[in-house]
Amino acid sequence: MLGTGELVNGRYRILHKIGQGGMSVVYLAEDERDKSRWAIKEVRREGVQDFRVVEQGLITETNMLKRLNHPHLPRIVDVIEDEDCFLIVMDYIDGISLEKRLNQNGPFPETDVIRWGKQLCDVLGYLHRQQPPIIYRDMKPSNVMLQPDGNVMLIDFGTAREYKTGNQEDTINIGTVGYAAPEQYGGMGQSDARTDIFCLGVTLYQLVTGQNPCEPPYLLSPIRYWNEALSPELEDIIMKCTQPDAEDRYQSCEELLEDLSFDERRGYPERKKKKPGLLEKIFAGRLHRREADRSREKTIGQAAFSQEMAAPESAYMPEDGADTELLAPLASAGVGRFVIVKSITEIHTEEMI
Repeated sequence: MLGTGELVNGRYRILHKIGQGGMSVVYLAEDERDKSRWAIKEVRREGVQDFRVVEQGLITETNMLKRLNHPHLPRIVDVIEDEDCFLIVMDYIDGISLEKRLNQNGPFPETDVIRWGKQLCDVLGYLHRQQPPIIYRDMKPSNVMLQPDGNVMLIDFGTAREYKTGNQEDTINIGTVGYAAPEQYGGMGQSDARTDIFCLGVTLYQLVTGQNPCEPPYLLSPIRYWNEALSPELEDIIMKCTQPDAEDRYQSCEELLEDLSFDERRGYPERKKKKPGLLEKIFAGRLHRREADRSREKTIGQAAFSQEMAAPESAYMPEDGADTELLAPLASAGVGRFVIVKSITEIHTEEMI
C-alpha cells in the first residue's frame, strides 16, 4: 500500500486513503506541479490470482475512459505501471454514493430522482453513441456519486464493454443480481443500450421507493404500491424501462430522456401503452381506485381478512390451480392471500371479456 506523504511518479503526493475494494485501494493525492487534487486507484499484483487478466481489464477500462469527455464522467489523466502495482490517476469526485445516502436518509424526493435520472440518461446516451458503442452494464446506486452541488457522477467502469457487431451473446455475463437485465444472465442475446436502460430503471425504482431489488422477493411492484404520492408518469416510465423483453423497453436513452422531461412540459407524451402483465395487474389493480371507493373497500377488506384467517389455505387457491405458482413469491412480498387470488380472479374475468 502507498503511504501518506509518499511521492508517486515524482509528481503525485499521497494525502490519505479514501476508499478500499476487493482488489484496489483509492487515495487522495495532490499534484506537486499545480496543487490540483486527484484520486489514485492502486491495484497491487500481490495476492491477486491471474493478475494478467485483471490487468488486461484495467487497461481496457482506462483506455476506454481516456477517450471520453462528459460532465458526468470522471477523467483519467495518467496510468502508471510498475512491477508491484497498477496505478490509475483520475478525477477526484467529492461526494457520497447514492447508496450510502439512501441508507442514511431513506427514499429521495421524486424531483431529485427525475433530475438525476436525466443526468444518468444523458451520460449513458453519450456512451451508447461512441463508435463502437460502450455498454456500461452495472448501473446501480453504489456506482453513482452525489456531489455537493447536487449533480451526479457515474463511476466504476470495471464491467463496461464495447458492443461487438455480430456477437449473439456476451462473452462473459457480468452485472449485479437485482439490477441486471435478463439478457445479462446469458442465453437471451448480447447486452446493448436497452440493457443499460433496464438497469437505470431498477436504480430509479430503488431511489424513489427505498426498496432493495437485491433482496427477496426480487419483484418490482409499481412504485405507487409503496407510495401513492408518487406520480403515475414516473411509474409508467420505470415500468417500461424494466420490461423483461428488451423490445418492450425504451429503445434508446434519447427516447427515455424525452419521457423523463414530463415534469418540464407539465404533461406526459401520449404513447401507446404496453398491455400490463399479470404481476403488474396484481400489484396495481387496487392502486388507482377512485377515492369514492376507498372507504367501502376498506370495510370489505377488513371483513375478508377476518374470514381469511379462519379459512383453510385451499380456500384461496384458484379452482384450476393455473396461477398457484404466483402465490408463493407474492405472499413473501407481504401481499395477503385474499388480495392475490381476488386480483387473479378479476384478471381472468377481464381477459375473458
